[in-house]
Amino acid sequence: MTLAALPQPLRPRALRPGDLVVIASLSGPLHAVYEPDLEQAVVVLERMGFRVRRAPLLEGGRHRWWSAARPAEIAEELNALLRDPEVRAIIAHDGGQTALGYLDLIDFEAITADPKPILGFSDISLLHLVLYARTGLVGFHTDLATPGLGGHWQRATTARQAELEKLYTTLLTGTEPIGALPATPTWECWRAGRTEGHLIGGVINRIVLNQATPYALPLERFDGAVLFWEEAGGQASYVWNYLQVLRHAGILDRIAGMVVGIPEAIDGLDSPDVSPTLQEIVLDVLGDRDIPVLGNVEFGHAGPNLPMPVGIRVALDAQQRTLSLLEPAVRPLTLIGPGS
Repeated sequence: MTLAALPQPLRPRALRPGDLVVIASLSGPLHAVYEPDLEQAVVVLERMGFRVRRAPLLEGGRHRWWSAARPAEIAEELNALLRDPEVRAIIAHDGGQTALGYLDLIDFEAITADPKPILGFSDISLLHLVLYARTGLVGFHTDLATPGLGGHWQRATTARQAELEKLYTTLLTGTEPIGALPATPTWECWRAGRTEGHLIGGVINRIVLNQATPYALPLERFDGAVLFWEEAGGQASYVWNYLQVLRHAGILDRIAGMVVGIPEAIDGLDSPDVSPTLQEIVLDVLGDRDIPVLGNVEFGHAGPNLPMPVGIRVALDAQQRTLSLLEPAVRPLTLIGPGS
């Protein structure tokens, strides 16, 4: 296969100490019981050197059905943050089930005029895919504020917290490649091999859903990509079916490698006598496609999350259990042009 030239990723400018980071309800609401976790997330961001503000919709107990507000209201707030030159990054308070409702209301021109990091995963991974498809914006697939920085991080060891804090600070402020992400014993080689390519991914159900919308990534964007994905909830058979959709769409024939996150609360995976393992599911659908597969990597709902910046080139060596970011996710402050 001859790989088509990919558009250059649209990198936000590097953040500086004192820059404003806004925590916003881009999908689900803030339940009052999680207010302490949100407050702790603010502490973490401030310790990283940033000013922090809450967006107006991030109010404990405020909700509309399963969402923080009506989709149009969420889009209006997001667009205001995108247009505000003081706001230098946006981190989602939580995931949820709402982003599909306002994809057609996003101000894409505001993103290309002043690209900013948007941080989060779960439902927010849908935003990363759409914004990357429409503008080339690098997607900051990272922990969410409340359940992540204020939740999973606080239950990690002190050493792990410090490691993550340094990693996220470098991701947002550093203009040199991060290099190898810190591996742990959970990482497993599911199919040996080495490759380099740009990262594309998120929650697998959101990847599949997005490809059914007008905001789908062109199939050429998957050429030579390293596909990363995770899933939480549902059945093991659902994951098998999502992978089958990617196979039918031709995506699995285009990618150069795969990285799979730690599964979370998937029924069937804990019954080895009657159900396949996640590795068996993946290799069953891949068939004889000879691409490296690295499994059980810390991103997604199992948390805490290693950063997986959408659109950035990585080097994957499944046998050696290494994954390295070969490019920075942000651009130097001195460069003015978008995506420079």
